[in-house]
Amino acid sequence: MGDMLKGRVAVITGAGNGLGRADAIGFAAQGARVVVNDLGTSYDGYGSSHNDADRVVESIRKEGGVAVANYASVATEEGARSIIQQAVDEFGRIDILVNNAGIIRDHRDIDSIITEDWDLMVKTHLYGMMYCTRAATAYMKKQNYGRILCTSSHIGLGFAGQAAYSTVKEGIVGFARTVAREMAKFGTTCNILRPLAAWRGIGPKFKNQKLEVNQPEDVAALATYLVSESADPINGCIFEVFHGHVGIFVEPAPLEQTLTKEGRWTPEELMEAVPAKLTAGRSREVFPETLPDMYRMALK
Repeated sequence: MGDMLKGRVAVITGAGNGLGRADAIGFAAQGARVVVNDLGTSYDGYGSSHNDADRVVESIRKEGGVAVANYASVATEEGARSIIQQAVDEFGRIDILVNNAGIIRDHRDIDSIITEDWDLMVKTHLYGMMYCTRAATAYMKKQNYGRILCTSSHIGLGFAGQAAYSTVKEGIVGFARTVAREMAKFGTTCNILRPLAAWRGIGPKFKNQKLEVNQPEDVAALATYLVSESADPINGCIFEVFHGHVGIFVEPAPLEQTLTKEGRWTPEELMEAVPAKLTAGRSREVFPETLPDMYRMALK
């Protein structure tokens, strides 16, 4: 057992599997008392069960850690509030919140998006993050201390067939940036992970193969550091973890090039200037998808 998070209380949503599970076990191993939240749904949001959260709690306790299970849905205001309240009732405070809960439902094309799938993903990822963060920050302000970590994805940068998932994952980034700015004066940081790691919804081609990819535990090491007291100067940052490297994204994204003139541009002038100077060499194919080939294949 380490002591990087000794005395701290952590809530991790979606902690029954994958990244959330690895975070819960990693935080507990560093001394945190953990509320393991998981509704127990499938990766695409069907059903519910206590089994996933219970198994993680059992694993933590077997190693001498302290954890309790929570089975509420982050997608409801009452459920999210109860998750944070359980941490306060059980352990007297809430120091760390990891917004990790999410589901994914695929569609083939934009015109085939099912409204109910879109709504559920927005409720789970965005409303769930907002509900939990709103409840947790009220306590963090009083404590003048907090650490918030939000799980985004490279798919937020654009991935064909994943418009809904791209939307919610990049929405997480915008929300977290503002939380970082608002909460800094209350001793609280908010950072974002865009991880690349194996997950339970990985495609059938890879179900029975050992992948040369990140495992959730590889990402959890950075998560553990970012929610520690030692990471106090780090706020509003977006990190990537992939295959042995840890990277940080430029924030905000810089302008690549500009056009300037005295006065206002006309449409006719821009018709000439933009292709010649700003977008030379660009095509309708936009930009390459950012996921490595192994992940692109695994999602199919």
